[in-house]
Amino acid sequence: MPKRVETGTVTSAAASKTRRVEIPRVVRHPKYGRILHRRTVCHVHDEQEESQPGDLVEIIECRPRSRLKRWELVRVVTKSTAVDITSLRSGARATQLRETAAKAEAADATGGAHASTEGRAAT
Repeated sequence: MPKRVETGTVTSAAASKTRRVEIPRVVRHPKYGRILHRRTVCHVHDEQEESQPGDLVEIIECRPRSRLKRWELVRVVTKSTAVDITSLRSGARATQLRETAAKAEAADATGGAHASTEGRAAT
């Protein structure tokens, strides 16, 4: 029997070499006929740790590697275009601190203790 190949989105990369992939599916309710959106969660082995959360990946069925992992990563179809807001904010904060320190150094170099306290008040 051939191995199943699925495409899904990486939702978690918290564990080493393991990714949590969600495969969306649409089913019809057996009694009411309403269209329902469901998802299948697969734990995937990613040896090179090349996928990140938000990536669209292709996975293939494999032998059980652990209690939950029964899939392997084949390839990353598309990389995520989402922006990590926390890293941007921390980078902006670090830049602001460097600029403030540079201004304080420049004020101290020109010989003004009064100017260095102004730089600290601006933060």
